[in-house]
Amino acid sequence: MPYREADQLNTYLFHEGTAIAAYEYMGAHAVTLEGTAGYMYRVWAPRAQAVSVVGDFNSWNPDAHPMEKITQGIWERFIPGGQTYDAYKFAVTGADGVRRLKADPYAFHAETRPGTASKLYGIEGYHWNDASWRESRRARPVYNAPLNIYEVHLGSWKRRENGDFYDYRSLALELAPYVKEMGFNYIELLPITEYPYDPSWGYQCTGYFAPTSRYGTPEDFMFFVDYMHQNGIGIILDWVPSHFCKDAHGLYEFDGSACYEYADPRKGEHASWGTRVFDYGRPEVKSFLLSSAAFWLKEYHIDGIRVDAVASMLYLDYDRRDGEWVPNQNGGKENLEAIAFLQAMNRTAFTVDPDALMVAEESTAWPLVTKPTDVIGPNGIGGLGFNLKWNMGWMNDMCHYLKMDPWFRQGNHKDITFSMFYAFSENYVLPLSHDEVVHMKGSVRGKMPGDEWQQLAGVRGFYAYTMAHPGKKLSFMGMELGTEQEWHYEDQLDWAVLEKEGNRQLHQYIKDINHFYLKESPLWEDDYSWEGFQWLVPDDNQNNVVVFLRRNKAGEELVCAVNFNPNTYEDYRFGCPQVEEYVEVFNSDAAVYGGTGAVNGAPCKVEWIPSHGQESSVSIRIPPFGAVFLKGRGTLPAKEEEVPADEVKPPVKRPRRTAAKKAGEEAPAVEAKPVKRTRKAAAKAAAEEAPAVTETPKKPGRKPAVKKAAAAEKKSAPRGRKKTPSTAE
Repeated sequence: MPYREADQLNTYLFHEGTAIAAYEYMGAHAVTLEGTAGYMYRVWAPRAQAVSVVGDFNSWNPDAHPMEKITQGIWERFIPGGQTYDAYKFAVTGADGVRRLKADPYAFHAETRPGTASKLYGIEGYHWNDASWRESRRARPVYNAPLNIYEVHLGSWKRRENGDFYDYRSLALELAPYVKEMGFNYIELLPITEYPYDPSWGYQCTGYFAPTSRYGTPEDFMFFVDYMHQNGIGIILDWVPSHFCKDAHGLYEFDGSACYEYADPRKGEHASWGTRVFDYGRPEVKSFLLSSAAFWLKEYHIDGIRVDAVASMLYLDYDRRDGEWVPNQNGGKENLEAIAFLQAMNRTAFTVDPDALMVAEESTAWPLVTKPTDVIGPNGIGGLGFNLKWNMGWMNDMCHYLKMDPWFRQGNHKDITFSMFYAFSENYVLPLSHDEVVHMKGSVRGKMPGDEWQQLAGVRGFYAYTMAHPGKKLSFMGMELGTEQEWHYEDQLDWAVLEKEGNRQLHQYIKDINHFYLKESPLWEDDYSWEGFQWLVPDDNQNNVVVFLRRNKAGEELVCAVNFNPNTYEDYRFGCPQVEEYVEVFNSDAAVYGGTGAVNGAPCKVEWIPSHGQESSVSIRIPPFGAVFLKGRGTLPAKEEEVPADEVKPPVKRPRRTAAKKAGEEAPAVEAKPVKRTRKAAAKAAAEEAPAVTETPKKPGRKPAVKKAAAAEKKSAPRGRKKTPSTAE
């Protein structure tokens, strides 16, 4: 077929590395040429001696339909006829004279594994019904909106009774109502770009323009996306431009030599993963990857892309020892070509969809990951241009902390506080991801020490802490079930555990706190600045407690107190804003969730008692392994004039909880009536109290128990006054 003038722009952009819709030109497309209907085939194989099209239509004869080289690398052939679902490949004869059968890199559909051929398929003509979703997304940017992501592996979320996969359409009908009911507003799919090997979970793919045929056709996947959107659920696609597999039919040595990958094995090989690395400096490879990213956003209405293993792209020495990598032109370890590609990729994505979510899985402290590309960092390199980044440091710290016996948590308090030193340096997502529940790492519940009750309580408290911590949220499927075993791709989630009362209660808890998160704007409206967060008690390592508040843009506040200890704190005092009282609005230890019922049934009065650097403070009950959310109301009355100390009425004695109640037993509501004091008398009373933590605490017991006062009261202190566990002021 002679080279046509109409092809000039497409081929120019492709070879320049700036094509963002190369899939419209490359691959196989139904056309009518000179009155004859058929398919036009195009493939890039720059070093090939010869290329032909083989398939069902020519009995896989490599001599039947040879292709013509129309540019320095692009081969073309029109073949009359052809039908949807016809299988085909390219027979590529390399410079070495060896003929290799390769799947079409730009194919829209593929055979179901173990088949490896591409299939003829047109993606035009689907009628979308998600306009209202897309408009609502545009009206509410993610930065000041709730984002609660449910990470899903479609093949193991749920299966049919005979063990077969659900198809995309059936999955949509099952998954959408569940996700919506559970209070998630986005799902993130482990890679669904076509891949041959099930145990790779999709991370070693061969088809960057084809949704895997394991679950149906491209149109079926369009329905899946459309249906999710109609139910108010966004979709993020896990996408892998960092490496590709070495399966013979894929991109690997496509024309008999390094084609899509770097030629130098010191740059082109991920030895630990057994994969090849894309050559980000090659224009045609850039066009391929840029077009793939744009393809999913434009053609499938995907709301966002999570880019896998970004760190492996940024560093030339990633997972390589000395002598196994090549410095860049400046002598550094940064992969300047990959950096330029990532910047171009994000600019492309926001050109195609200005409201897209571009999420980086970047596991190092690379600067300016979520900053614009024209912002220059300390390394002299511009921002990468993502708008969100997984907080891998937070995830690793928390997993380390949760596995510890509470006694040893005292010496590792930084694990739950260090994230706030950098929380606003990037736009973070807090991931509880698939990577942390496999390979002997244990499920989220399995990470918790103690017996069944303590583990489930630990999950509740930790999840509450996650919901309150600055940053958007992501949870891998199954966490909400409280399963003990790790996730495995070959089996569906262990839904049978919901027959157990404790698991059902946890499931209800996750649903309730998710919806609590969605409606409480202080938890998400100002996620990325200090204006939305304030420490109240950051350093109480002796009691394994943190207290902080979240604030929305209107100044409305929500206080969160979390106890990572099996002890109940009956009178935990901390400094707070000068409101009249605090009312409990959510408690992870409620009896309905399987907790001890250590709730704050009555309003907690704020008093003019200095604590934690503030003039006023409040005393609350904090349950074992639990979290309490409080809202303030009213304004604290002004301090009274000084009067003699002997005129001050003795404080009201609050009944002592002798032990945490068993799950299911409701704690009696005890009103902590405020003690009216003068400023002078209050100061005297505070001075007479011993510091809250003055002795080495005893090792926490395995069962929930009431934490005793850390220090004995002085003899001169008023009788009946109960000490408040807190940090020394």
